[in-house]
Amino acid sequence: GAWIGAHRAGVALPPVGDAIAPGIALAQAIGRWGNWFNQELFGAPTTLPWGLQIDTVHRPAGYESFETFHPTFLYESAWMVGVALVLIWADRRFKMGHGRVFALYVLLYCTGRLWIESLRIDSANTVLGLRLNIWTSIIVGLGALAYLVISSRLRPGREQIQTSESAEAQGSAQSQGSAESRESADMPAEGPSAGQADASAEDDAQPPSTAGSQP
Repeated sequence: GAWIGAHRAGVALPPVGDAIAPGIALAQAIGRWGNWFNQELFGAPTTLPWGLQIDTVHRPAGYESFETFHPTFLYESAWMVGVALVLIWADRRFKMGHGRVFALYVLLYCTGRLWIESLRIDSANTVLGLRLNIWTSIIVGLGALAYLVISSRLRPGREQIQTSESAEAQGSAQSQGSAESRESADMPAEGPSAGQADASAEDDAQPPSTAGSQP
C-alpha cells in the first residue's frame, strides 16, 4: 500500500517509510492492548505489583497454580511509545533521511522483541534453544543496523523530496525560461533611429567651410 501510494505521488519509498515510521510504532503500541482483553501472549509468572491476572482456562499447561504473569503486552506497548518518541527526536536532531528513520524503527523494534520474547512462555518453534522470533529479530535488527551505518556514510543528510507535480512545474518553468532566452538571442540588433539618419545625411550635404574667405 505504501509503495503504491508513493509510486502514484512520484515520491521515492524511503522518505515515505521515514514519514510513517513513528505512526507505525504508535499503532503497534495501541494494538498490543488487544492481548489484555483476550489474555494471550503473556509472560512468565511474576509477583510484581503490575502482574497480569490470567484466568485458569487461559493458563498454559504446567502453570495452572500461578495467578499473575508478566504483562508482556504492556511492556511492548510502552516500548513502542518510546520508540515513536525516539524516532521523532532522532529525525529532528540528526536530520535523518534516505530511509534511516524507518531503519532505526526496525532496529529498535527488534531490540524490544528480544526482551519481550525472552519473557514469553507460550509454545513456539525453537532453533538452538532460542525461539524462532528471537533469531528473526537478531537477523533483521543487524540488517537494519548495517543499513543505518552504510547509508549514513554514502548519503548523509536528508534527500530533496520532489513529487511528480512539482517536477512537472519545475520542468515547465525551465522550458519557458529556455524559450525566452532563445527568443532574446534571435532578435536582431536595432539600427540607428530615423532622426539620427536624417541628421547624418544633412551633415554630409553641407560643403566644408574655407578659412579666411574674402567678401
